[in-house]
Amino acid sequence: MSNHPPKTILCIDDDDSMLGYQRELLERRGYAVLTTASARHGLQIAAVCAIAAVIVDYHMPEMKGHEVAAEIKRLKPEVPIVMVSSDDQIPETALKVVDAFVPKDQAPNRLLPVIAQICGEAPSGFPDRTRITA
Repeated sequence: MSNHPPKTILCIDDDDSMLGYQRELLERRGYAVLTTASARHGLQIAAVCAIAAVIVDYHMPEMKGHEVAAEIKRLKPEVPIVMVSSDDQIPETALKVVDAFVPKDQAPNRLLPVIAQICGEAPSGFPDRTRITA
């Protein structure tokens, strides 16, 4: 067992079922998880909490995911951000703000390996097919 505290992942999505899924998936892997359905609340959490990474939905009522990502990057440029969406096409300008993108329908297979990779961990048992270049 490691003496290091678990890395904290912030999940921002207006879909409560997706937040529940992300929490369960990440907690099973040993991460601490903070969730919010509000983009603005997510920005407040990011500003005051030590977070290892952020997962943000592209479509949310208050602000788009890339707007949330840009503000988090302004506050904490070192924090990697993964955008998720059920949309088939996300504008290139939105993708340039984040470190990785995972379609929601591929989240069961790809989200955890991507999070492990951007958090600098070796995801045992996962093939290295999740490398995402900007």
